[in-house]
Amino acid sequence: MGEYKILTINPGSTSTKIAVFKNEYLLYEKTLRHSSEEIEKYKKIADQFEFRKSVIEQALKEANIEKKDLDAIVGRGGLLKPIQGGTYKVSDAMVEDLKVGVLGEHASNLGGIIAKEMADEVSIPSFIVDPVVVDEMEKVAKISGVPEISRVSIFHALNQKAIGRRAAKEMNKKYEDCNFLIVHMGGGITVGAHKNGKVIDNTNGLDGEGPFSPERSGGLPVGALMRLCYSDKLSKDEVSKRIKGNGGVVAYLGTNDIRDVEAMIEKGNKKAELIYEAMIYQICKEIGAYATVLEGDIDSIILTGGIAYSKKIVEKIKNKVKFIAPVIAYPGEDEMIALAQGGLRVLNGEEKALDYEKEVLATNI
Repeated sequence: MGEYKILTINPGSTSTKIAVFKNEYLLYEKTLRHSSEEIEKYKKIADQFEFRKSVIEQALKEANIEKKDLDAIVGRGGLLKPIQGGTYKVSDAMVEDLKVGVLGEHASNLGGIIAKEMADEVSIPSFIVDPVVVDEMEKVAKISGVPEISRVSIFHALNQKAIGRRAAKEMNKKYEDCNFLIVHMGGGITVGAHKNGKVIDNTNGLDGEGPFSPERSGGLPVGALMRLCYSDKLSKDEVSKRIKGNGGVVAYLGTNDIRDVEAMIEKGNKKAELIYEAMIYQICKEIGAYATVLEGDIDSIILTGGIAYSKKIVEKIKNKVKFIAPVIAYPGEDEMIALAQGGLRVLNGEEKALDYEKEVLATNI
């Protein structure tokens, strides 16, 4: 194995995380915060490109890190056309799709754009790894029940796949030889059925599927939602916010922080206790449903994301679903190392970098 220096870039709505690794060893990490005043200057997310790039370059300069000493730059993948999981070389066609926002605008769209621009300046490769639009769903899983609507794959692909690989390694197995049910529990909650290295079904955590979460509604009774949409009580934007942003726990309790909810329960707040238990109930019910996708052949149920730091929640979920398979928890999410590892697998020759245009055609046939 050679030694490679890799810069990773993970743009969020109000911050940009950057890190530099020597192989898997972290050399430097910084979160660059952006004020709402700075962000609001730009009409579209793609318009933030020059601003974010210059902030990153200034941070690297202050840390005495030169671009010419890097071997690759890896950006967070955004809302591209549906593609298989893996590490992708950033192409001109990909950059165009990220700028246009083919599946919507999201700060992560900037990851690939910035990575390619910076990498091209010093003639090194740029990659993205397991974007949120990774689509490995089986055809049968895409049928919704209404011909005009197909189920779409949008989930925490980067963290879920990184955690799957980590768990497999600790079992002395290959990720491609394992079956996992992985539950990412953060501001949104997604459940993925991982079968032999492919996520063959998952909840669309962005668009109202699965359990409710700290900020999202999860799946809703369709008739009631339809009546709400046509009631003139809420605008289209307000309904959208109820599904993503102001739904779930925050809609009931006014906080999206599970630690606050646990503190409320400690003080005897019965409503907080009910909402807390309801969220856990829905997570467990979804795990049960997804166990059938893998026909009960499951190496482990894996809990990850920020909420997995709550020992109470992990224990409550474990008690409900341990009859299905062993339950393990990997709290938090380490997207920066996951990005570096994706780039490293290509630089080491363990994987080939995938071609975006070819994979779009293959995935969408």
